[in-house]
Amino acid sequence: MYFIIVHLVAAIVLLLWAVRMVRTAVERAYSAQLKRTLAHAERSAFSAATVGVGMAVALQSSTAVAALASSFASGGLLAGSTGLALMLGAYFGSALVASVLSFDLTLLTAPLIIVGGALFLRANDRQMKQLGRMILGIAFVLLSLEMVSEATAPWRESDVLLMGIDYLRGDPWTGFIIAALVTWFSYSSVASVLVIITFGASGVIPFEVAAALVLGANLGGTLIALGMTRGADVRARRIAIGALLFRGGAAVMALAIIEIFQVRSIGLPGDVGLQASLFHSGFNLLVMILGLPMVGPASRLLDRFVQAGASEESTDLARLRRPALTASSHGNVDADLASATRELLRMSELVEVMLQPTMEILKGGDKAAIRRVKALEPEVDRANAEIKLFLSQLDWDNMDEGQTSRASDLSTFAISLEQAGDIISRQLLRVADQLNDRHLTFSAQGWEELLDLHTRVLGNLQLALNVLVSEDIESARHLVAEKDEVGILERNSVSRHFARLRTGDPNSFETSELHLQTLRSLRHINSLLCSVAYSILSEQGELLGSKLASRSAR
Repeated sequence: MYFIIVHLVAAIVLLLWAVRMVRTAVERAYSAQLKRTLAHAERSAFSAATVGVGMAVALQSSTAVAALASSFASGGLLAGSTGLALMLGAYFGSALVASVLSFDLTLLTAPLIIVGGALFLRANDRQMKQLGRMILGIAFVLLSLEMVSEATAPWRESDVLLMGIDYLRGDPWTGFIIAALVTWFSYSSVASVLVIITFGASGVIPFEVAAALVLGANLGGTLIALGMTRGADVRARRIAIGALLFRGGAAVMALAIIEIFQVRSIGLPGDVGLQASLFHSGFNLLVMILGLPMVGPASRLLDRFVQAGASEESTDLARLRRPALTASSHGNVDADLASATRELLRMSELVEVMLQPTMEILKGGDKAAIRRVKALEPEVDRANAEIKLFLSQLDWDNMDEGQTSRASDLSTFAISLEQAGDIISRQLLRVADQLNDRHLTFSAQGWEELLDLHTRVLGNLQLALNVLVSEDIESARHLVAEKDEVGILERNSVSRHFARLRTGDPNSFETSELHLQTLRSLRHINSLLCSVAYSILSEQGELLGSKLASRSAR
């Protein structure tokens, strides 16, 4: 019995790790594309739900979609109703993933391991490496499900298990609560549902127990998103609470109906595993279909009843304003450089908080957001001055070449962040003031182009921080390539803008200079953020003048 339990626990741990492996591979390879896709979810509730389905399938996780949606909502880039529709779609998408992975695909395990391993170990391109990692993750999911099936085989005739199943038949709410807690604890509803489906396919549990467990896993999935947004911006919390009310409330109602009418089967084909899979997908599809028409009214109710705490904004700003510089008492240069890096990360958080709401400010002139941006700009200037002073007081004469280079990089990036903050608070806010004073709006096409560029710059800020902390060569190459991509986006937007002027678009005429100024400002911010990659690549001989060295030149 001991070895059976160990085998089952190992299989479940492998499943959790494999699901996470797939998600992180997709995030690392296609993070910018995912964020740009998310930025276009505002068109309608149906389009938002469609985007949610696609992103959940790509990431194999509704939790990851919830994290992205929370980030966009906190920055004012995602309306509450759109966020709710997006989450309803994401829950259905993750149900589809669980259903597909639950099929008997064991014949594909070995080929997937071979292909994924070859790509990950031999590919030079970053995206191909992550594709290999994603394929390996899928293979490990299939392998872990096979292990679960093998581990549960000896239990099928166990008297203890039969007693437990009989109890859950008579008390489905216990199974419901256990499944919700396990899902919340494991941080993956996909993994939880896959284990339940595998138990059903192995003949361990009957349908009525599987249904209660599946509904509990659905509730647990919404609890994950709710826990993630605890202490976050009130707009992100509203989306998580709304998702809990829609999906979690539907799960409670569905189980109540099953218990009241003593449902033992609902006529689904196949074994209990297939029935549980179809029930899970059907439940989330029904929640999405019935929920989409109600996301607007629900969002308005949440706006009314879920309010930000009086001290919420001041608490967040106090945290961001807390300095992180601490000099080493023993003159340890590495410890001092680590302290400067922490302060630089805090400074980058300040810039990110300033940059995130800029599109919301340009669109509607949010006075509260403008005040937050203006209040943080002096903090960014102060952080830059303190970092430069701190680094200048180090014992440069006794520092080795690596320490000297690192200190110079930190100082340079601090200056870049300070300049980025100036551009946001002076140039972009000036554009917002002019739009507001003259009652102007960008054309629909122009706004989409600016939104694309802003999303890309935000993503590059996160990538720049990764490069700063890890000094990873591959990430640095990717950051330099992103700088070129942003330049292409700007040039294409300028070309399309002049094409709209030639067609006589009145919005484009009225906002022409403001549109071009916004493009230039965002591109300039991106260039400043990407500067962190150059010194790292230069040390490796990967820069030819101002261009990324080709692989053939190395």
